[in-house]
Amino acid sequence: MKKITVSKNNMFPDSFKGWGTSLCWWANRLGISDKLTEASARLFFSSEGLGLNIMRYNIGGGDDPTHNHIERTDSDIPGWLKKDGKGKLYYDYNADTFQLKVLKSAYEAAGRDAFVEVFSNSPPYFMTVSGCSSGSKSAIANNLKKSCITDFAEYLAHVSKYINDEMGIKIGSLAAMNEPFTNYWRAYSPKQEGCHISPGRMQSTLICETARAIKEAGLSAVDITAGDETNTALQNIACKRLSSEAWSCIDRISTHTYSKATPKLSETAKAHGKPLWMTETDWSSEMGENAGEMGPALWLGHKIIEDLSTLQCSAWVIWQVVASYISQYDYKGKRDMSCMPDLTKGYWGVAFSDMDREEIYLTQKYYAFGQFSRFIRPGNTLIKVDNRTIACYDKDNRKIHIVCVNDKAADCEKSFKLDGFLLNCSSIRAVRTSGSIAGGEHWSELSSVKAEGDGFTAVLKGNSITTYTADGVEEK
Repeated sequence: MKKITVSKNNMFPDSFKGWGTSLCWWANRLGISDKLTEASARLFFSSEGLGLNIMRYNIGGGDDPTHNHIERTDSDIPGWLKKDGKGKLYYDYNADTFQLKVLKSAYEAAGRDAFVEVFSNSPPYFMTVSGCSSGSKSAIANNLKKSCITDFAEYLAHVSKYINDEMGIKIGSLAAMNEPFTNYWRAYSPKQEGCHISPGRMQSTLICETARAIKEAGLSAVDITAGDETNTALQNIACKRLSSEAWSCIDRISTHTYSKATPKLSETAKAHGKPLWMTETDWSSEMGENAGEMGPALWLGHKIIEDLSTLQCSAWVIWQVVASYISQYDYKGKRDMSCMPDLTKGYWGVAFSDMDREEIYLTQKYYAFGQFSRFIRPGNTLIKVDNRTIACYDKDNRKIHIVCVNDKAADCEKSFKLDGFLLNCSSIRAVRTSGSIAGGEHWSELSSVKAEGDGFTAVLKGNSITTYTADGVEEK
């Protein structure tokens, strides 16, 4: 029997701020339907569903209207700033109706803990060197014109102010760049908008100009973030090349974790006194032993634990909750999937949307996410345990939640001990996800586990994720 200690000594230094998702590109697709908009708010952001509270709204740059190279049905995000027939610039506040509709619905569903971050993948095409919002011609050259850095910062501030002031949706933070230090973003890409911005002077200047523009727009409470690089190694390099002026403008460091996270970035964040968020990740991966539909779910559970434990970050945000759509018809000349994929194989997102029937299909990956997000809440303090377990302390409600991933086919018995806490309850609540969508467990309430002294012993079902909750817990 493996012994697991949940120790007060391993509590994270910062309180947890929450769970989230980017709204692009799925909100741009689901927002065409009122029914899907309402369902997505309920399933992903309300307490009935995942209880996500962080929404990352994408301010589209908008591509040259003569371009038609993006092949996805969802990723051609409209820009707010356009040119009329005489080349004069104007703001079109109705350009991004679909994504904004989902944002409003999600914001209301999330309630008092709702946190909105606006971010950009690319400036408008006329502010780029290539004249294309999907990137530079070489993919390794800066695509934001140096002469347009201030214009771009003011564009982001203007859109943020409109959403904040006119729509009544409070903006919490702004990220001016997305994975800028990569070779992903090439002109005429079939996938999405993107913009290479080299670390050092270029990134530092944009951060400073964005901070200035936000302040001048009267949004001084909006945090300015650094980075959103594709992995922690690149983010750490980018951070070390920032100017002292840029550091003075930054309120938070953000990173993606599309490769294994390393603790060096966390050390950099602590050295500069900045909080760290993990703002984007996912993959079409699976793990487990003959796990079936739990394969992708177990991978996600392990990924969440790995990122939180390694980075000690105070927020965790999945890339997209819905990454694929089902439809028998073309949408703007593009095609979606014709049917559901094999759910035993890896896939992006945690749900699929049937655009024809206006229905959202949930997966075991969705329920795996909920084993964390429905219990570990904003304001709780995370506790590092091991590579298959994470815990949190809810001081206000005197609870400890422990989330465990068993990626082995066999059941296993584990003994849990609390160190630095007083356990004042006789039984432990257990909630589990396992099996398949058709016949498995989905946040299923199990028989309570007997509490004994300062801990308890439980059997973890093979290929499952279980959350244990102890009430009446106090710090020693």
